[in-house]
Amino acid sequence: MKPQPILQQERSAVDVSEVSDTEILAEYVKRFTIQAGESIRSAKDAASHFRAFFSDASKKEKFVVIFLNGQHQVLTTEVLFAGSLTTSAVYPREVITRVIELGSAAIVIAHNHPSGLTTPSSSDRAVTKKLQTALEAIDVEMLDHIIIGGSEHYSFADNRLL
Repeated sequence: MKPQPILQQERSAVDVSEVSDTEILAEYVKRFTIQAGESIRSAKDAASHFRAFFSDASKKEKFVVIFLNGQHQVLTTEVLFAGSLTTSAVYPREVITRVIELGSAAIVIAHNHPSGLTTPSSSDRAVTKKLQTALEAIDVEMLDHIIIGGSEHYSFADNRLL
């Protein structure tokens, strides 16, 4: 009998039915996102990073924040709010609280549109402006707001709305 390569042996030892969805998502995030200490170089990089946090994007809107240090390196990424199929309430006070707790110097925010359309709504524009104003008051920069819709994304910064 021919010996199996080590990688195949390890894979066959895992009973996938015993692995929870939460564990699978955590492993996916660990493998396919930008890790703490690394930099995000473009809206495309940020959109790719954010996609891991929208695994159930067809079910409800989520609002996710990448917290960055003074050199714009990732401190952490967190889902701060989750809503319904068509909306997610965003509370600037909660974002500011988390920014201060982490000592973040800048952030990139994102939310998904389960419809797949990436065009920003008037409420998307309003919450962006409200957050930007609140962050400026404490000398924290909002580098971008990205809307994820299916395989597409929309960047407020690339479209000169920030």
